[in-house]
Amino acid sequence: MDEVLLRATALVAGYDAPVAGPLDFDLRRGEILGLAGPNGAGKSTLLKALWGGVRVFSGGVEKTPGLAISHQAQGFAELRGVPLTGRELLGLTRASPTGLPPWLLERLDWRLDRLSGGQLQFLRLWACLAAPADIILLDEPSNNLDQAGVDYLADWLGRAHADQGIVIVSHDPALVDRVCTRVIQLGEAGGEPHP
Repeated sequence: MDEVLLRATALVAGYDAPVAGPLDFDLRRGEILGLAGPNGAGKSTLLKALWGGVRVFSGGVEKTPGLAISHQAQGFAELRGVPLTGRELLGLTRASPTGLPPWLLERLDWRLDRLSGGQLQFLRLWACLAAPADIILLDEPSNNLDQAGVDYLADWLGRAHADQGIVIVSHDPALVDRVCTRVIQLGEAGGEPHP
């Protein structure tokens, strides 16, 4: 767990104006890093800055050349009328269905707009988790999951993933405590991060 995949240095990120930071950390292969804190602390904004989804005002993010990043964002796109199955979604990210829970594996050929909110959330997570990637970024991964889904996710994350680095933003302290090897606690909106 000593290869640095990503390094954030004095990272300040936002949209029209800075929202989050400054923040310093390294993400190493085999590590699961949690970004925790109250609403408005900039957790999701910092996560987006790691893959280039928001403006970096100062500092920066340095990544190992050639690494692949898989990112799961909050929210759902409108799927009514989209004739895409779960298997096709996994194919788009090159994610293997191997390891899916049985309650979702049996629905893999269903159209996405026929799945429940929790089933769709887990399938979206799996499309990110099982994709070929060096870094996995998860934004509120337990949203819309029932306890069985959260437990399955936590068990999967708790297994050795020595070849990847994972960053999780979550309001679920039990999930963070259960799976993260290190947590950075962000302060109030505009505040300083606390290690």
